[in-house]
Amino acid sequence: MSRIGKQPVELPSGVTASLSGQTIEVKGPKGTQSFTATDDVTISVEDNVVRIDPRGKSKRARQQWGMSRTIVANMVHGVTDTFKKELEIQGVGYRAQLQGNVLKLNLGLSHDVDFQIPDGVTVTVPKQTEIVIEGHDPQLVGQVAANIRDWRRPEPYKGKGIRYKGEYIFQKEGKKK
Repeated sequence: MSRIGKQPVELPSGVTASLSGQTIEVKGPKGTQSFTATDDVTISVEDNVVRIDPRGKSKRARQQWGMSRTIVANMVHGVTDTFKKELEIQGVGYRAQLQGNVLKLNLGLSHDVDFQIPDGVTVTVPKQTEIVIEGHDPQLVGQVAANIRDWRRPEPYKGKGIRYKGEYIFQKEGKKK
């Protein structure tokens, strides 16, 4: 039994959910999101509570049960609040700046990196060494943060690169003479 799937998703005030077939649409003050579930689960909306139940006892039905419940819970959170990832840039001369819908990264490469910001995500640069990514879809926010981080991952000897805020980088010892 899925411990996550058993829990119902409660809808806060100002949030409504409508169901048409296997597609649930959640509307809130910050926007609208929809999700189409597989035929392995049953979705029901009643009294400001969304319940997800598996159809059958197959392994796939149990997998989809917990995942579908988590996606619906994230949608409810996304239409009321935003998801946020913070990145730090460490290294001499490494910096970021925002120019319209493009994030310019100077990461010690032979060229500046121009990262096009996708729709549905807001990127701010409070300092030259900090990047804040916000949005209503946790998968999209995490993917954008990972794509930015991939341009210069933290290296283990000096710790230079782009890291998540609060991320610990294990420092290796250099060569000895």
